[in-house]
Amino acid sequence: MKIIVCLKQVPKNDSVLRINEQGTWIQDRDLTYEINESDAYGLEAALQLKEKHGGEVIALSLGPARVQSVIKEALARGADRGIHLEDTAFDNLDAYGIGTAIAAATKAEGFDLLLTGLQSDDYGFAQTGVIAAELLGLPHTTIVMDVELNDAGLRVKRELENGFFQWVNMPAPAVLTIQSGINTLRYATLKGIMAAKKKEIKKLDAATLGIDAASLAPRMEFRRIYLPQKNKQTQFIEGSAGDIAAKLIDKLKNEARVF
Repeated sequence: MKIIVCLKQVPKNDSVLRINEQGTWIQDRDLTYEINESDAYGLEAALQLKEKHGGEVIALSLGPARVQSVIKEALARGADRGIHLEDTAFDNLDAYGIGTAIAAATKAEGFDLLLTGLQSDDYGFAQTGVIAAELLGLPHTTIVMDVELNDAGLRVKRELENGFFQWVNMPAPAVLTIQSGINTLRYATLKGIMAAKKKEIKKLDAATLGIDAASLAPRMEFRRIYLPQKNKQTQFIEGSAGDIAAKLIDKLKNEARVF
């Protein structure tokens, strides 16, 4: 089985977040990075499937040169090789643009299973894997908690609302978006780190993938982001005890909406 896992590099949770000069996003010069949480669980799921059924795990990431650290981490944990999508045309993409690039790269590579995290820790769109599946014309399912292989293809467990779960049978190849916490993440061993230095990381750009840069133009953009404004306002309620109680209940119900 050939499994491709998409890994996004995101700011660490303890990074200092400051808005850039344009007020459109977070400035990146103060940030440190790591593998997106749900993507890391997708990688672990792929590695466990490989250990059980055999095959190959490929780590794929899109972004500037720094994202190679994410791919190398995946290789050290047990992935067989990496694919790095690096091109200035891939800068500032929205979910559709990223899905387009992923679809082109994975279609050219070929696979039995494409795994992405449920959503990224920075944007949180939860759309990239779904869009890639649609562009590839493949079946997909989201919020996956478990993956089993059978003669007919796949049997996957989905998380629903209110603590309910759903088992779905589907054919392969397919695209799955993985929920965080479905397994226990492994750490890279010294042996794995040394072995990763000899593993291939293939670089691909838009031209190699046959992608027209114009097709990657964002369909959405951030116009402005800002910190919430803090303010205080004191109101005095006067009248009889009954009037005060009635007015207070009205404000708590209709203004503060605490009940």
